[in-house]
Amino acid sequence: MEASDQDLVARVQDGDRDAFRVLVDRYSRSVFRLGYRMTATEQDAEDVVQETFLRAYKQLHRYESRSSFGTWIYRIAANYALDLLRARERRQEMALEPMNGSGERFDPPAETASPEGLAYAVQLRTGLDHAMRELSPQERVAFSLRHFEGCSIEQIATALEVSETAAKNSVFRAVQKLRRSLEPLVAAARGGVA
Repeated sequence: MEASDQDLVARVQDGDRDAFRVLVDRYSRSVFRLGYRMTATEQDAEDVVQETFLRAYKQLHRYESRSSFGTWIYRIAANYALDLLRARERRQEMALEPMNGSGERFDPPAETASPEGLAYAVQLRTGLDHAMRELSPQERVAFSLRHFEGCSIEQIATALEVSETAAKNSVFRAVQKLRRSLEPLVAAARGGVA
């Protein structure tokens, strides 16, 4: 039987480093995906993972089981990723390279897909990557947690340290902005099918 997060946290607090490795294994991919969606670079996403778990380990004594460990980790990751984005903005080094799909998302259609289908998948991925970068950092985190990680509004609010209403509004605004941004691409695809 697999140990719960709460059991593992208690073991870590009692000095069991192996228990922390289990938590890292359990959450590192999700933290990487969140970091990647927020920063748009693999290197920054890897930094988010490393720094998130370093901070979590150092601050584990402050963890309160009122929220899940996953929500707590997402909050640390989101805060660090936001710090990275703010630093990047201050240095005026916004990354312009498109995401290359190293997170587990939006894989192109199977090899049996038509050339048109493959081209559309690439256009969609590029359009979504661009649209995601146009969201505010809070909207990007809220949308990613909701639609890629499957978090509830309550978990998103906790991770962002905002009210549930603010979290819901951030998700809603992100969806609306993404729809507006991707609508020309979707309309062109519909026109090509007709």
